[in-house]
Amino acid sequence: MSLPPALAELVEDFEAVGPKDRLQLLLELSQELPDLPDRYADAAGSMEQVHECQSPLFLAVEVDEDADRRVHLFFSAPPEAPTTRGFAGIMHTGLDGEPASDVLAVPDDFYTALGLTQAVSPLRIRGMAAMLARIKKQVRAAVAG
Repeated sequence: MSLPPALAELVEDFEAVGPKDRLQLLLELSQELPDLPDRYADAAGSMEQVHECQSPLFLAVEVDEDADRRVHLFFSAPPEAPTTRGFAGIMHTGLDGEPASDVLAVPDDFYTALGLTQAVSPLRIRGMAAMLARIKKQVRAAVAG
């Protein structure tokens, strides 16, 4: 599986530990999700909601105009939704700052390599898949537009 370096490193981190520790890693990533810049203060009005997530999650994607077309990700998820925030943390840590072509090349089911299916429900995993799909959709629109 070809992944951007930071995302590949996260997958390796998750693969290296057991299911209980994977959940702990996910919770740590939830705490590392950066605050939103002021321009996204009204998340519901300025960001796309990922309805498949069990908790309210909003995301925005910006793509640089330079040759690399680097992707910048912004997420809004409530602190009381650590699993959803953790998924957003994986996406942010693994994909933020990467070239658009690398983000678009991430396999749609890369999250299976994280081994979280034993730790969280399939419904929650579906939310993570939907996050990646929305990110790719916004990247494609930005690159085409």
